Amino acid sequence: QGQLVESGGGWVQPGGSLRLSCVVSGTTDSIYAMAWYRQAPGKEREMVAAQAANGNFNYGDFMKGRGTVLLDDARLTASLQMDNLKPEDTGVYYCDVVLQSNQVLQGRGTQVTVSL
Repeated sequence: QGQLVESGGGWVQPGGSLRLSCVVSGTTDSIYAMAWYRQAPGKEREMVAAQAANGNFNYGDFMKGRGTVLLDDARLTASLQMDNLKPEDTGVYYCDVVLQSNQVLQGRGTQVTVSL
């Protein structure tokens, strides 16, 4: 009854870019809002970016000016473009989606590694 898969992670050198994707399937519902979170080893999970279907969006302070979140409700997809990546951006990135029915979908995450 609805599932979510993240992709697009990988290794990139400092200053590089990555585009993460989040795809929802197995549901006829639509997206109310979504958010990208990340968790680095030994650290708490933190919000990277979020966007609601009404267009409102928000970014974590560390991602402002470097990230662009895009929600395509019609296609049940979301993406996060991250530029000028830094080693401290390393972590597992998760996409959380809230459907209009209030069902929450969470993926297994995608690893982002920023290093030389």
